[in-house]
Amino acid sequence: MKRRRLGRSGLQVSEICLGTMTFGSMADEATSLRILDRAFDAGVDFLDVAEIYPVPPDPKRAGLSEEIVGRWLADRPRDAVIVATKVAGPFGGWFPAVVRHGHTALDRHSIVRAVDASLRRLRTDYIDLYQTHWPDPELPIEETLEGLARVVEAGKVRAIGCSNESAYGLMKSLWAADVHALPRFEAIQNNFSLLNRRFEDALAEVCRRERVSLLAYSPIAGGMLSGKYLDDARPPGARFTFYAEHSPRTQAMARRFVNERTLETTRRLAAIAREAGTSPVTLAVAWCLAQDFVGAAIVGATDPEQLEASLAAASWALPDDVREACDRVTREIPYPMG
Repeated sequence: MKRRRLGRSGLQVSEICLGTMTFGSMADEATSLRILDRAFDAGVDFLDVAEIYPVPPDPKRAGLSEEIVGRWLADRPRDAVIVATKVAGPFGGWFPAVVRHGHTALDRHSIVRAVDASLRRLRTDYIDLYQTHWPDPELPIEETLEGLARVVEAGKVRAIGCSNESAYGLMKSLWAADVHALPRFEAIQNNFSLLNRRFEDALAEVCRRERVSLLAYSPIAGGMLSGKYLDDARPPGARFTFYAEHSPRTQAMARRFVNERTLETTRRLAAIAREAGTSPVTLAVAWCLAQDFVGAAIVGATDPEQLEASLAAASWALPDDVREACDRVTREIPYPMG
């Protein structure tokens, strides 16, 4: 498993990161612990959590993913694992703010309270990478960076990052950090895959020029790129099978990921993977890792076996002709997720 530095920070992480948003919902605790063991045994030392996980967010379960990771972490050398977690942004984001009774913000008070709560659930005295889960655009970014500076100076956080941010938002934060001598975002966690290449439109240039690492979430597009939804299939227990019946918010997400254009793109990419002698999941993750601005690809699972194809991407170098074939599909079907 190769390692990559995040931004300009001292953090060096496995290029595959284990996402945990299914822990406590689609994966029970026993299964989650087996997933953690399998990933760690394969060399994955980078874990991504959030205070609102698992998903779909529910006030009764918020923080459960951190608790499960914390129980697993207690039996490992703390320095052997890089732990990232997130503070919820203001109410009204894509995910509902199911913590602090909906009184969420990215101000100093909220950040300090959220960090302390995450530390308790994770059973640790520091967080390696602390991220804003989504922006707080009406709050001056200096307020957020000052709050993050407090927890960094207190030794509770090693480095900071953002998630679901725009090119303007990231660049504004970097400018404010420079001007006010505040900590800078070393990583940005955004959706990025062969079905959603919008990051390349502007954010990729910011990351290259400013040395900020992308933590690509949904590199297999929530399981879509595995091909399991082709031919109108709706596998029992699969994310978008569940989302299509859960709530208006998750139904909208299911329609975004599973539609005529994404299905046709997936069909073509699966053919490219077959010709290359690999699985479509391995192809999708390897394609993410081949981008020079990517610090890690965040993969998830609901059982340990699902990890195997993703883990295989760490030892499969994407051939130039395969990359060109993927680019042709993108040109023929641009922005399939809208």
